[in-house]
Amino acid sequence: MKISEIKELTTKEIAERIETEKEKLTRMKLNHAVSPLENPMVLKDIRKDIARLNTELRARQLTENK
Repeated sequence: MKISEIKELTTKEIAERIETEKEKLTRMKLNHAVSPLENPMVLKDIRKDIARLNTELRARQLTENK
């Protein structure tokens, strides 16, 4: 997910997306523990997407408070 795509989302959509991505990451970690994933770099990509979403959400919270 690119930053430009994230900026187009509403704050509520970003919060929902963070939750779904966290759930997806948890499921994939469990699946990877049982049987290795074909491409384990997917886990890293999901973590980075979550971080991008959190960063944009925090930036919006800071601009609201000013």
